[in-house]
Amino acid sequence: MEVQFNPETVELISQRCAFSTETNLDYMINMTFEELNGEYSQERMDSAAKALEEVLTSALAQGCITVGVYEAAKSLNVDPDNVVLCILATDGEDVMDVALQIHFTLIQAFCCENDIDILRVNTKRLAQILCGAGGGGGGGGTERGRQSGGEPMDLHCVLVTSPDSNGWKDPALSKVNRFCRECRCMDQWVPIINLPER
Repeated sequence: MEVQFNPETVELISQRCAFSTETNLDYMINMTFEELNGEYSQERMDSAAKALEEVLTSALAQGCITVGVYEAAKSLNVDPDNVVLCILATDGEDVMDVALQIHFTLIQAFCCENDIDILRVNTKRLAQILCGAGGGGGGGGTERGRQSGGEPMDLHCVLVTSPDSNGWKDPALSKVNRFCRECRCMDQWVPIINLPER
């Protein structure tokens, strides 16, 4: 089944999604249902997951990471224009945590209102990237995964901020931003990226 749109709808979609090239828009508009849900979707997901890992590793090295629900909320309140990406991380048991889900809802609403891209990821792999557990980037062993009081870091919310006022010109971040834009065009406002286990 091929989806066809009239020229007015194409114009509206291109304005709303802010696509940089007509080629991307033409490809998305003329995709079949199978392409949207099949191979193209998996390739996009894999590419976005790899780009997200690169963004996190680079941001960590530059000191552009804010970790924790409360710290993220404070940072969003003080300087939302400096935030380039919000990552919400959960595992199975977090679904039953009502307080955490309320925090997520408020953070998502704030990010949507301020045009900040949001993603959901799995907590375990995010911890490996940010804390260096299991040799997964970031270095520093398990001690980096602990706060000064010896408690584990709250990795449920991670913000990536811009290192300077001119914005962050990173091709990996551009890929992640494009992935989020495309997902919003398909009514996936908080897309889930499965970071591959290492």
